[in-house]
Order: sequence, then structure tokens, then C-alpha cells
Amino acid sequence: MLITVAEHLTRYYTGFNVFSYLTTRAILSALTALVLSFAVGPLLIQKLTLQKIGQQIREVGPESHLPKAGTPTMGGALILLAIAISTLLWANLSNRFVWIALGGTLFFGVIGFVDDYKKLVVKNSKGLSASSKFFWQIVGALGTALAFYFTAENPDVERALLIPYLKDVSIPLGTIPYVVVVTLVVSGFSNAVNLTDGLDGLAIMPAVLVGTALGVFAYAAGNVIYSAYLGIPYVVGSGELLVFCAALAGAGLGFLWFNTYPAQVFMGDIGALALGAALGLVAVAVRQELVLFIMGGVFVVETVSVIIQVASYKMTGRRIFRMAPLHHHFELKGWAEPKVIVRFWIITVILVLIGLASLKIR
Repeated sequence: MLITVAEHLTRYYTGFNVFSYLTTRAILSALTALVLSFAVGPLLIQKLTLQKIGQQIREVGPESHLPKAGTPTMGGALILLAIAISTLLWANLSNRFVWIALGGTLFFGVIGFVDDYKKLVVKNSKGLSASSKFFWQIVGALGTALAFYFTAENPDVERALLIPYLKDVSIPLGTIPYVVVVTLVVSGFSNAVNLTDGLDGLAIMPAVLVGTALGVFAYAAGNVIYSAYLGIPYVVGSGELLVFCAALAGAGLGFLWFNTYPAQVFMGDIGALALGAALGLVAVAVRQELVLFIMGGVFVVETVSVIIQVASYKMTGRRIFRMAPLHHHFELKGWAEPKVIVRFWIITVILVLIGLASLKIR
């Protein structure tokens, strides 16, 4: 929005031309989201507390979580508000990727909101039924997949699965395979982040780290010179997603200020489902789906631990882990919550660096 205003003002003072630079707008987007989070956060926490919209603790969970009962939840609304306002202010709103990413993120946020509202306000412990949640996640992911497919400006590039660490190796995807892959990536990562969001700050920091790295990929893929030098696909217009990723990072750090141990607020499904979808959408746009699974390895492992646990119990009646997702397993082994959180953050930093290395290692 403001880029249009700046272009008009440049006619009178060339200094406003600085706002045409993508990097400048990305920095301002991150700062705007961060300041909004700091400003609105206390008000939202106060409102949630007064409305008694607090966390419900499962009786089967770790006993150390019992004191968290009643902690304000649905704080993910703060993240979405900051991302939306910052993106709308600083991104080029004529860019298709911006609208697909923002629209898809907000759609998944609505799914999470309905689930949280039913559980915390209506006091329906089950919230949105698993089948209903799955249905709407598929609808949202499928919608974004079709949007990517039909707006592709370079189908040969945008509809191929890039193999990282190998030079000029990609797998062309037909219509059905492409739609299926995108749908699985977006909906799958949405659920993965949601499963990881079980400890104070555990999900938000890895999301910020992965989102920031995806912003680097977006900037490189959207620049014809950098993409050619690095040997990655040039995706016209994808660079504008740097502004979106910067907003995500700023909003995430602002939320972490209140979500760090001991948390003053939890993000709830409204935040977790939306953040996971956002990461999936950006990865799809810049053709880095496989790298996303590397950088977001913590989310992947958390999800796999649940799948293994459920499958093992159904087939053999035995559990592989003391509790799933994996972070609860380590808690029950005696690790203090902050130790689990920080170690998972460190692992994410390592995985993000490995993912970023794919820009040069080919």
C-alpha cells in the first residue's frame, strides 16, 4: 500500500525512492509487526484474561503443565494481526504471491479460531471435530494449490519439484501431482506446527527461523541475477514474499516476548495452524518444498513421533515414546521445560543453516 504512496511522493522528493527497495520494505515490515505485537500484546492478554479464555490442560499430560491451566490462549490472533497489517502496508499489493500467502494464512487462522472458540468459549472440549478440521484444511490447501497452478507465469519452473543440493535437477509435475504435492505440503505443515506448539515458545521460534530463511530464498528466487548465480529457479515476483516473511518474523518475535517461559499467553490453533500454512505456502512459491522439510525438521520429527506412537499402540499395544509429541517424551525423561525448548531451537538453527547451504552446494 505505502509503496504506491511513496512512488507518488517521489515525484516531489527523490528521497522517497528508498521505499521502492525490497530490502527496505522488508526491514520496515518486520519492525512494524514487532512494534504492533509489543503494543497490542498486553491489551490482548488482558482481554483474554477478563473473558477467561484460558488453556485447558489434559489430565494425561505431564504434571508440570498443571500450573499452566487458565493461561490466556488464542494469542495467535496477535500474530495474524501483525502479519496482515505489516504485509498490507509494505508489500506490493499487485503481486499474486502476496495475496495467495496472506489469504491462505488467514484462512487457516480462521479454522484455528473456530476450533479454539469452540473449546475455550463454548466449552466444547473436542472443539472442531477432527473430520471437519481436516476437511477445511484440505479445502484451504487445495484452494491455494489451484491459485498457484493457474497463475503460474512460467509453468515449467513453477510446476516442477526442485531437488536440493543437485544442480539443475527437478521433477516436472503434472496437474494432479502438483495439486496433491502442494495440498500435502501446506496442510501437512499446518498440522506439524500445531503438534509442536506444546511448550512455551517451542513452536514460535523455529517458525521465525524457518520463515526468515524462506525469506532469503524468496529474495534470491525473485531476483534474476541472484537466481542465475546461485543456480536456483527464477520465479517472477516471488521476491515480494520477503516482505511477508519479514512480517512473520517480526510478529513471531513480538509474540515470543509474551510467550517465552513462563508464558503469559499461548498462540492456540489460530496461530499454530496459520503459521504452519504460511511456511508451506512460501516454500511452494519459491519451489523449496524439500528444503522446508529439512529446515523445519523439528516440526517434521514431532509429527512423525505422533504417527509412530499411534501406529505402534494400535498394532502392538505398546508405546515407543513415554508420550507424544516428542517434546513430552523428553519432559517425562526429566528434562526441564526450558532445556527442551532451547535445545529444539538450537537444532532448528542447525537445520536452517543446512537448508540455506543448498543455495551454494550443488
